[in-house]
Amino acid sequence: MKLQEKLNLKSVINASGKMTILGVSKVSDGVALAQKEAGQTFFEMADLVKKTGLYIAELLEVENATVVSSASAGIALSIAGVIGQGSSYHVTHPSTSKIKRREIVLPKGHNVNYGTGVEVMVGLGGGQIVEAGWANECTPEQVEMEINENTAALLYIKSHHSVQKSMLTVSEMADIAHEYDLPLIVDAAAEEDLFAFTKMGADIVIYSGAKALEAPSSALVIGKNPYIPWIQMQNYGIGRAMKIGKDNIIGAVTALEEYLENGSESGESMVGRLAPFVQALNEISGLVAKQVQDSAGREIYRASLQVLSDKISAKEVIARLKQGDVAIYTREYQANNGIIEFDIRMVNKEEMKRIVEKMREIMEG
Repeated sequence: MKLQEKLNLKSVINASGKMTILGVSKVSDGVALAQKEAGQTFFEMADLVKKTGLYIAELLEVENATVVSSASAGIALSIAGVIGQGSSYHVTHPSTSKIKRREIVLPKGHNVNYGTGVEVMVGLGGGQIVEAGWANECTPEQVEMEINENTAALLYIKSHHSVQKSMLTVSEMADIAHEYDLPLIVDAAAEEDLFAFTKMGADIVIYSGAKALEAPSSALVIGKNPYIPWIQMQNYGIGRAMKIGKDNIIGAVTALEEYLENGSESGESMVGRLAPFVQALNEISGLVAKQVQDSAGREIYRASLQVLSDKISAKEVIARLKQGDVAIYTREYQANNGIIEFDIRMVNKEEMKRIVEKMREIMEG
């Protein structure tokens, strides 16, 4: 019996991308087998955390690394780590008034909601957000203005959710951090280049395991010492509430190995698969479709669909797509502008046909 039938769950076509609300991505057979082996084996967990971190660090050409339960956990644990700076007292007393350096400076346009707020995760780690610049502008000078004796770290959110225009670069942020002897934390949850940000000077970089790597629920936190060991210490503090199991640690390592060997789907492949899909959507009355690239500049291509009908809105189309035996999820960020995007990375040819059929049914009745 399929899980959907056993638990009375709706089947889903995921044309929204690798999104948390849909379980992010699918693991390979190799990853699933590695998880099974790990789940049926005992380890000294502290040793597993340390040794897998060193193995990952060697693969990614950094000083150290650690696997945590999610990118959100990576933010909270990284913040707690740089605030505590290896203090055993802080680990068990995270709210201690003895530590004053808790301010975390980030561009104002990076304090975004990605499913929860960046500020929520910083606060969970004991940090206090300080926004630099404006929602649509942040310069190096504006970041420097906010640094003082209570600053614990700088934070940069590399994401399509963040404001893209008039923002300083990761390299510029790293230069400022190092000038003031502060660590730079980069949240690169959905990014696909696992080497770029450490080479730009970031001290701690967080990648979601379940997104680009198609690992089980997990995240890689990579970077420099002593920051990574400080983060690992938090497993005995706030990290206890967000611990990761042995099976997902080994699953993340295996997915990383596969990713480094095989990479992800190329932009050229996506463009080729998109062409007949876009053409079929354009044949439906009231729709205009085109191919677009990811707004954050990643090598990801999608179908952008504008709803021009005066009888139904894009928001209504999105709602109708989720109805029925099979729910079709899309990218809804521009629905207020009448635009729906389809991310086909997790969609096969047959599912694309079903999307076109459902769109025709909605638009032409």
